[in-house]
Amino acid sequence: MSTPTLVCHGIPILHIDEDLVVVDKPAGLLAVPGRGPDKADCVVSRVRTEVPDALVVHRLDMDTSGLMVLARGAAAQRLLSIAFAERRVDKRYLAVVAGVPLPPAEEGHWGDIRLPLAVDWPRRPRSRVDFRHGKPSHTRWRPQGLEHWAGLWATWLQLQPITGRSHQLRVHLAALGHPILGDPLYAPAAVQHAAPRLLLHAARLGLRHPRSGQWLQWDSAAPFANPARSATND
Repeated sequence: MSTPTLVCHGIPILHIDEDLVVVDKPAGLLAVPGRGPDKADCVVSRVRTEVPDALVVHRLDMDTSGLMVLARGAAAQRLLSIAFAERRVDKRYLAVVAGVPLPPAEEGHWGDIRLPLAVDWPRRPRSRVDFRHGKPSHTRWRPQGLEHWAGLWATWLQLQPITGRSHQLRVHLAALGHPILGDPLYAPAAVQHAAPRLLLHAARLGLRHPRSGQWLQWDSAAPFANPARSATND
């Protein structure tokens, strides 16, 4: 598990060198500035107080926690952005979803969700499955455990987004009939209120260093747990 080297305005920094910064984003914080002065506070603005040359490479939803990489300087940003675009980055998420998805035929193997996605313009920032206008979108998943969570049967999933569409994991899982607990956009009321936040966390990030080419990997434990299980452990 990666250990923070420092904490910058509430954001743990797991790695910093002359080319990149890796942070563990808390839920409820924007990754980049939004429109208007009330949305200026974000991961990038906070990190820049310590690392002024930090630049955006990719984003996480405001409601999602977990690992993000920022580039230091335009050359590193270009190389890292190309690596993301060419899917040479290993991204793994953890989620808790409602119900029990039918597992892949072979134990331990990945299931696949291939549903085209498009922005739902009348209801932005939502996205939707759109077989006519949507872009090809691919999510891999496999179950990690079953629990009774806030009155619902729920399943821990490991997720691997092969493509990187807006809200891809949330929309794909909702379309599968297993929305993420705490999701304010895509879950029915009972599932939304089963958790105080969206139970989605970017738990692993692996990539090649833009300068040295060395493979680097960071891991972050999910910052949420079943309240019933936590109470049992107290």
